[in-house]
Amino acid sequence: MASVDMTRQATAPIPFGVHFVASEQFRRLFREGMALIEETAAYLEGAGRAEARALRRQTALAYATESMRLTTRLMQMASWLLLHRAVADGEISMREARSEKSKVRLANAEPNEVLLMDDALPPRLCELLARAQRLFTRIKHLEHVLATGDDDVVFVTTQAPLTQVKRLQSVLL
Repeated sequence: MASVDMTRQATAPIPFGVHFVASEQFRRLFREGMALIEETAAYLEGAGRAEARALRRQTALAYATESMRLTTRLMQMASWLLLHRAVADGEISMREARSEKSKVRLANAEPNEVLLMDDALPPRLCELLARAQRLFTRIKHLEHVLATGDDDVVFVTTQAPLTQVKRLQSVLL
């Protein structure tokens, strides 16, 4: 087990935003988002197009509506992810990213639940809509966390964890 230095005194807040966008968690989120975009594009241009032709008129309209919403949502998420990857790559600062965010609007356009409950919509489209909604919810949460406070400060380290670790070590060792 790796040794962790718990003796460092924390005198300054830890800027969460810059550290997060440089983390493996963010890289996984970025890859997941881009893969979903590619997967959706392939579906809508291929099998989805064929499935849409076979739908009844009303269902075809619902398919068109939801696929446009899905495409819009994915492009919003791609913009957000690319903006934060630019921060991680050092191309822009977090402060610059904040000013650019006014151009990246994460709109709350949830899929129409009534349409999704209709068994006539292709299951693959419904699955892509659900996955995009889950990813969007995660990104919206991260956006909220990144937007809180000055310089993205969301937590400050204290000595409380050190005290607890020492107490546990004395009992267990």
